[in-house]
Amino acid sequence: MKIIECAQYSPEWWQARIGVPTASSFDKIVDSTGKPSKSRKNYLYQLAGELVAGKAEETYQNAAMLRGKELEAEARSFYELTNNVTVEQVGFCVTEGKTVYGCSPDSLVGEDGGLEIKCPLVHTHVGYLLDGSFPSAYFQQVQGNLLVTGRKWWDFISYYAALKPLVIRVLPDRKFQEILKAELENFCDELAEVVDKIK
Repeated sequence: MKIIECAQYSPEWWQARIGVPTASSFDKIVDSTGKPSKSRKNYLYQLAGELVAGKAEETYQNAAMLRGKELEAEARSFYELTNNVTVEQVGFCVTEGKTVYGCSPDSLVGEDGGLEIKCPLVHTHVGYLLDGSFPSAYFQQVQGNLLVTGRKWWDFISYYAALKPLVIRVLPDRKFQEILKAELENFCDELAEVVDKIK
């Protein structure tokens, strides 16, 4: 794995992501069972277009997503304080070799861990607390983070300032990761073919 040092959402960060499948969008490649996602073709074409145009397509961000970004630093500080750790913020992590895919961790923790921070609206957070388990909506993303970085665990935190947080430690799902890795290799091969055709 290679770490590209840059501030997330900076011009350098967007540049590094051009045409690269990223963990936050791995759900567009495979579903949680490892089957091809219905969004696969659109994501393939998006990345091919980015590679030929030389420009990353910025994703839509609604008010809740922008609010979550603003609260992320507060959630990170809370995590550091309650776990007596200092986390590392990095830009973009990418695999090295023929097949390149990446992730943008919210933080890396020590030598073995990582951190995924979500600061959802109150009704979503309450739902997470009542369920008490890792939300399946982020399964592919967190397993992707683990795959890209080779880390041993990833902590998921759902944070809402006035309520207790939900912190769940996620371990690698080796069976799913094998499927994900194979699908990413196929996806990247197809991506190269599409790029050749539309140049």
